[in-house]
Amino acid sequence: MGEVKASIIWKGEFARGEALLAAISPDDPEDFIVELMEDGDRAQLRVVVSSEGLGRSRASVDDILACLAAAESGLDSLG
Repeated sequence: MGEVKASIIWKGEFARGEALLAAISPDDPEDFIVELMEDGDRAQLRVVVSSEGLGRSRASVDDILACLAAAESGLDSLG
């Protein structure tokens, strides 16, 4: 099977973007590239997942989205 690439793009406040970046940084860096771009007080967090096959790509994307959702939920509960 060929290479699969999938992108996840989040936009919002820069401080929140930094926290989300920290939430996914401990994951397996071989499966994805992540960058946080600043535009004033706004940010764009871009995650590009590259893997062999749709199944592995889906598993990686699911894992990253779960980490991001948990981090965002935690940030929301802090106010």
